[in-house]
Amino acid sequence: MTEEYKAKVFKSGNSVALRLPKALGIAEGDDIVIAPHADGSFTFWKEDDGLKVLMGLYGSFSPGFMSEGRGDIEQEERDWSPRKPKGKAA
Repeated sequence: MTEEYKAKVFKSGNSVALRLPKALGIAEGDDIVIAPHADGSFTFWKEDDGLKVLMGLYGSFSPGFMSEGRGDIEQEERDWSPRKPKGKAA
């Protein structure tokens, strides 16, 4: 999609809403995923297109991405023993 669209945010009940142009191909009832970014921008896509979006990211990372690994991630040991249901005496 090469066109740029502008839209206004408006209040709808206790929420805000964004009216999107029909030309974007989003239909009433479509489930949308919205991903906020650190710079305050957002990316959105149809939930059904998630795999296509993920595959589109392939190759978009810089060559040095994670070249030093993820770093140390300390995690506590977890208790995996079965727990008794709440409200029932033992």
